[in-house]
Amino acid sequence: MNGDKDKKNLYIGILMIVLSSLCFAVMSFFIKSAGDLPAVQKSFFRNLVSFFFALALMKKNGTPLGIPRGTLRDLLLRSFFGTLGVLFYFYSIDHLVLSDATALNKLAPFFTILSSWLLLRERITQTQALAVAGAFAGSLLIIKPSFENVALFPAGAGFLSGLFAGLAYTMVRKLGASGINGSFVVLFFSAFSCIGLLPLVVLDYHPMMPSQLALLLMAGLFAGGGQFTITSAYFHAPARNISIYSYSQILFASLISFFAFGEWPDGWSFLGYGIILTMAVLMQRNDGQTSIPK
Repeated sequence: MNGDKDKKNLYIGILMIVLSSLCFAVMSFFIKSAGDLPAVQKSFFRNLVSFFFALALMKKNGTPLGIPRGTLRDLLLRSFFGTLGVLFYFYSIDHLVLSDATALNKLAPFFTILSSWLLLRERITQTQALAVAGAFAGSLLIIKPSFENVALFPAGAGFLSGLFAGLAYTMVRKLGASGINGSFVVLFFSAFSCIGLLPLVVLDYHPMMPSQLALLLMAGLFAGGGQFTITSAYFHAPARNISIYSYSQILFASLISFFAFGEWPDGWSFLGYGIILTMAVLMQRNDGQTSIPK
């Protein structure tokens, strides 16, 4: 009976993590569809919705709203790195093929390994080192560094979005070890981001049509949906068994790019996707690493 239950939970976990990837891909669609607005303004409204989403979840579960002793520094670092990651990601979404921006952002788990080794003194294995090096090589095929490449700066922003997301999730790992509630981490990050970005939004506010505001609010809702479903996924099944399915976000982003925006990645980008996915599979099968949500 336990075997049947475990198998059912595994299938539910896979379904939930694929749904989370779909939610995050749709979030990216709404961000890109919102048009020519600053990444700062898009990030503010996206995180404003996430704040109320997390607050409602905490109230529903009766989670206290206090900052646990000794966690403020790590919460601030997680929020600072996370805010930069979102800003670079949204900028890359606006200026790259959507699937390219998504694939570069999906470097975050590899950066988490590297930054955990540098900041938390966690041991890095030969397999992990190979996976990180391979993922970086794959990213170069997507970025295609060249002085003649007009997309070089947006691609660099996508790369940096993965870097800062990886640093943020390193802080999440540390906060998780201290027993802090995950919903509170999301709430703190969203509040920090909104407060930090508000002066920039006021100084350079771009008037929005009602349709643009609606698109950004929808982006926030789908971001919250992605966080909720990925939490459910890891509740039902071990990360080592299901985390690889989060890379389905690249597939969803590719389909959205083609059907919604008429964009299609070139052959080098597809090769880069394949290398990054291969390194993720290698990393998971040998070390059981987790692909951490944004």
